[in-house]
Amino acid sequence: VYIVQDPAPNAFATGRDPAHASIAVTTGLLEKMNRIELEGVIAHELSHVKNRDTLVMVIAATLVGVIALIADWTLRSFFWGRGGRGGRDREGAAFFVLIGLVMAILMPFVAGALQAAISRRREGLADVSAIALTRYPPGLVAALKKLRDDQTVVHSASRATAALWIESPLQRTNGLAGWWNRLFDTHPPLDERIKILEEL
Repeated sequence: VYIVQDPAPNAFATGRDPAHASIAVTTGLLEKMNRIELEGVIAHELSHVKNRDTLVMVIAATLVGVIALIADWTLRSFFWGRGGRGGRDREGAAFFVLIGLVMAILMPFVAGALQAAISRRREGLADVSAIALTRYPPGLVAALKKLRDDQTVVHSASRATAALWIESPLQRTNGLAGWWNRLFDTHPPLDERIKILEEL
């Protein structure tokens, strides 16, 4: 268990399997949550460990990376392949360049959408698994409500690690940055998560 010096309330789990996992909570979480709410958050993070969610995210990122490499190789094949020989070879090379360009442009969006879709499902599963651990839905519900109402942004988070946290650590306010972060958000809206848990 680790403590991250950050005023924003948040937590995350990481590790390839339960035997090699770690949970980190911010000082902001420890200050703003009571014992029952903290129990719900820790149960959520333990559920990520139990469900091997970090391993799932690594596999997804690897698959997306392989597709990105194929796009890069296709694009480079024009420059290092048979693109300079004329006739039919040029037409074939142009086709590969076109495919490579399209894939190179679209891959960041596909990767972001894939990561967001997988992460959103895993967050919902971790919420439900946390309730199974604690047998007390109001604890996690109250914690999620506090997280929803707190607008402090985690200083030590990035887009690459956003999927790990219990709620998205990225800015979601108005403006271009907030709009972009909401577009590829790795977490379902907190109101939606709260509603599901209140129905349990």
